Amino acid sequence: MDPSFTAEQDEIRRTLRELLCKRCGPHELRAALDTPAGHDPALWTALAEQLGLPGLALPEEYGGVGCPVTDLALACEETGRALAPSPLLATSVLAAPLILALGDDAQRAALLPRLASGDLTAALAVPGPALATALGLTGGNDGDWAGGGRAGGIQARRVGGGRDDGERGGDGRGDGGGWRLYGEATQVLDGHSAGLLLVAARTGGYVRSRTLLFLVPGDAPGLVRTRQTALDATRPQGRVQLRDVEAELVGNGGGEQVPAALSRLGDLTAAVLACEAVGAAGRALERTVEYVGQREQFGRAVGSFQAVQHRLADVHVQVQAARSAAYYAAWATPRGERAGGLALAQALKAQRIAAAEAVQLHGGIGFTWEHDAHLYFKRAAGDDLLFGPAHRLRARAADEARVLGRTEATA
Repeated sequence: MDPSFTAEQDEIRRTLRELLCKRCGPHELRAALDTPAGHDPALWTALAEQLGLPGLALPEEYGGVGCPVTDLALACEETGRALAPSPLLATSVLAAPLILALGDDAQRAALLPRLASGDLTAALAVPGPALATALGLTGGNDGDWAGGGRAGGIQARRVGGGRDDGERGGDGRGDGGGWRLYGEATQVLDGHSAGLLLVAARTGGYVRSRTLLFLVPGDAPGLVRTRQTALDATRPQGRVQLRDVEAELVGNGGGEQVPAALSRLGDLTAAVLACEAVGAAGRALERTVEYVGQREQFGRAVGSFQAVQHRLADVHVQVQAARSAAYYAAWATPRGERAGGLALAQALKAQRIAAAEAVQLHGGIGFTWEHDAHLYFKRAAGDDLLFGPAHRLRARAADEARVLGRTEATA
């Protein structure tokens, strides 16, 4: 691994940081959170048109930039620093790679160029608070998390002929009939505003049950979407209700491919999220160091007290260790090494510690709604709920590596 950044990566980071400083300051951020979508469409347009950020890691044949995923992870470190609310994670990290991996040629050609240009946003909808499980981050993703429609998940059924088990005819387009979805998914990132939903649903009944992915337009009849009140307002979430909604099956319907694709996506997503969390943790630490250098108590700067210095030094060590792990995961995960889960665990821990110390060392002002310290604290707590917690990420990584597995004694 070469730890140095390329000239292109440095340029992406520099340009993105400058843009976010101008377009996503404290006032702009709070104004964006109060909009129905939860993000600033003008900022999203600027990220797409000026930087090509939505298509940064998509192939050039589909309108993307063709950069490695490492570049997207480094870009997300900058969006994490600013806590920038945008459809980037839902669209470019979760939905687009699945369409690229599982979609057929027609679906890729129709959807990926629009996603790369930022004209279309997308969201991955999985039932219940099961995103981390579906991605294989905190448990096995055998598909049981998809539920069973009225029982608390999403159920897919075939209508107008054909088998209800996800298998298609020899032409790859099925043997007649379409698909209908019924059920509910909560805590869907940008699910209330995305133009396209990528929905995971169960089909085939009890005997041939399997998980499939479906495409649902945001304006489909029978689709009801509402924005949920989330702990972390900078990461908007929606509730998606599907009431006999017509849907299009993704790819050739090979249900056994979906859990494997989600598992691969999970490790990649974890690497990107680790970089994003490191960006937020680093910025929280920077703001805290700046504040304690200005704030005076007993006639001297608070930062001059040894106890404060020791606390900040401990945070610095945590952030730097997490940054190293995140960078390595961003480099190694596209090369087939499963390093994302452990890197995310380290990053979530650093983010939680940095945000907590920011609130504490800012004193009384750190607890107020007017200061931004609470936004970093809520981002840390929200990420723990959505993608963690850290101890479950570590436990999953240990299970995969068989750290605690028994060894057979040989004669």
